Amino acid sequence: MRSSHRLILGLLSGALMAPQLYAAQAIPSLSYAEGKQQLNAIPAAERHLPTITAEPWLKVSDTPLQVESPAFDREGNLLFVDVFQGQVHKVGPQKQVSVLVPKNTLGAAGLAIHRDGRLYVAGLGDFHGPGNLTVYQPDGSGAQALIGAQKGYVVDDLVFNKAGGFYFTDFKGTSTQPTGGVYYVPPDGSAIVPILPNLAIANGIALSPDEKTLWVTEFATGLLHRIELKDAQTLAPFGEAVVYRFNGPSPDSMRADADGNLYVAMYSQGRVLVLNPNGQPIGQILIPGRERGHNLRSTSLAIKPGSNELYIVASDGDSGEGATIYRANGFAKALVLYSHQ
Repeated sequence: MRSSHRLILGLLSGALMAPQLYAAQAIPSLSYAEGKQQLNAIPAAERHLPTITAEPWLKVSDTPLQVESPAFDREGNLLFVDVFQGQVHKVGPQKQVSVLVPKNTLGAAGLAIHRDGRLYVAGLGDFHGPGNLTVYQPDGSGAQALIGAQKGYVVDDLVFNKAGGFYFTDFKGTSTQPTGGVYYVPPDGSAIVPILPNLAIANGIALSPDEKTLWVTEFATGLLHRIELKDAQTLAPFGEAVVYRFNGPSPDSMRADADGNLYVAMYSQGRVLVLNPNGQPIGQILIPGRERGHNLRSTSLAIKPGSNELYIVASDGDSGEGATIYRANGFAKALVLYSHQ
């Protein structure tokens, strides 16, 4: 046989055997770390922050309940709201839970307590039309509309300044239609002053200790806005900036401590991200069960006056573990707001 024929036969034989050789090789494959799905993994940029896990403090419901906006009154009771039922609940000294404001159609998303004890409850209404801001007496009676549905705002959260006025977020829009914003109401309630319009579902809001900086989270775009104020109603020149872009869904309510740090509840992530006064992450608090996909609806928190104790509210949706209040210690003590002076 000629050498050329042998070469051709050899090439043909190799070609026929090639599929068997390739089939025997392992295919490069991705796999979850430690065999677990990573849907609830900490984003890489925040994975190495100082991290603690909060402890369960009080189970408030065994059934699905969307809890929001905890706040301490002057007597040390912890109040919180039920978003879809519009209720305001009170947790007493012995952890006994009672209802201050019964079920209603106004909804409830934010709660701030006036210096005289009145309850300022931000209501989302039916989530499709205008919301409201309704004021109640400390015992939940005497409902009075401060911002009625006819005004067209979907009031979500609010914070007092030392003068007794307050800022609120307008929970409207989408990521491509930014129709929400931030507004200020002076102490006499005489006006609603635009501070920062054209936001995509403005949500959490907080003031710095010196009240020169207003912080706002934008729920639909995952942004943290740092707003420098010339006075209560006016932005300083070049005073607005986006200082942080959150990873994944979604920045919800937030609170500031006496050092000016921000505690941002991350909805759908079961954790609280802590940022310093420059908007840089410095720590995080995890909710137990988040690694198994439970208690991910972490919506808000309160810092107990005179302490650095954080009380975080989170819900499990339809996953079977109800709603719980969790407790952990933060970096600094509670910021003394108008409502506690």
